[in-house]
Amino acid sequence: MFDFAWSEIALIGVVALIAIGPKDMPAALKAVAGVVKKARRMAAEFQTHVDEMMREADLHEVRQQIDEIRNFDLRGEVERTVDADGSLRATFASNPLDEPAKPAVATPDLPKNFTLERPADPEPAPDFVPPSAAPAPVAAGADEAPAFVPPGTHRA
Repeated sequence: MFDFAWSEIALIGVVALIAIGPKDMPAALKAVAGVVKKARRMAAEFQTHVDEMMREADLHEVRQQIDEIRNFDLRGEVERTVDADGSLRATFASNPLDEPAKPAVATPDLPKNFTLERPADPEPAPDFVPPSAAPAPVAAGADEAPAFVPPGTHRA
């Protein structure tokens, strides 16, 4: 706090010993120590109050910032940034490519007992074909040509 050298403290002690006297010196030192303690206590209390005020002020600012974030209108802010004069909104509001609304189609009056029936599913093909129903094998050397003949294997 104060910047005193040992020589300055010794000089103050000698002057106090001469001015106060050796008999009253212990009482004077107690009184000076009490004043220093009170001054330190008051400084600590003042610092505590200042710190508390700073925390409250910071909390008030934080509360304000949180309220600003809660009330932030992102859509409005984007619209103001992108379309400041409202021309884009007007363009999309009157889009010539939009189809006009189609009129409702009138349905014929149907009898109360009318039901819509789905056509019957065809029978599924059987997975197993009995040998009697299988096509007859083609005999070797028949007149049919093979579907693919690799090059260099044909007979002359």
